[in-house]
Amino acid sequence: MEEPRVVKGAWRARVVTLFPEAFPGTLGLSLTGKALDQGLWALDAIPLRDFGIGRHRNVDDTPAGGGAGMVLRADVVAAALEVACHGAPPDRARWPVVYLSPRGARFDQATARAWAAADGVTLVCGRFEGVDQRVLDRFAIQEVSLGDFVMTGGEIAAQAMIDATVRLLPGVLGNAASTEEESFSGGLLEHPHYTRPPVWEGREIPPVLLSGNHAEVARWRQAEAERITAERRPDLWAAWQARPRKP
Repeated sequence: MEEPRVVKGAWRARVVTLFPEAFPGTLGLSLTGKALDQGLWALDAIPLRDFGIGRHRNVDDTPAGGGAGMVLRADVVAAALEVACHGAPPDRARWPVVYLSPRGARFDQATARAWAAADGVTLVCGRFEGVDQRVLDRFAIQEVSLGDFVMTGGEIAAQAMIDATVRLLPGVLGNAASTEEESFSGGLLEHPHYTRPPVWEGREIPPVLLSGNHAEVARWRQAEAERITAERRPDLWAAWQARPRKP
């Protein structure tokens, strides 16, 4: 089987995981999958089990101090990270190294944009009770969370974050303007969308969208974005209202 071609300088995601077979998963579909095939970005799934200890390739052990569950060993994760970070810039702004953790900073559109502007990213997918803190400290790993909930592992979160990042890369989306008006890009949630038929089950498309008046359409979309944000995300609305105004 031929290795996928990679365009020189293409953005790259390296994922340390116990389940490399989970990748590319949904990342191999639709626009992200097409871009992957075209070499616009690259994906390396690094099997953590390959760095396991002993005949059974053990990757975890019981928590120091007692307690339920198991913890991924520092020496095992460190060995995998040495491979994952090989050849990557040491500057973490150019190449973030991230542990997917519910106690991390929440992933958002700004994070996706920062990662897309980098050369690539290394993601460590946790399992069990998590990763030995010493390896997180040793590699100065940033902790990032998909949201305020706990999952069985980091693989699904990694795919979600990679998807959000890859779609911002040049050439991945057919229309680059698509990323400029969507939710969170300007600090507001996105306005509603409509398409044919003009009347469906007695529900009409707002007349302004069929008026051909682009200025009025823009004003309507802005007003709807503000209304929806104020109703659904008071936190975003408060930040929007507090933003510096242009003179």
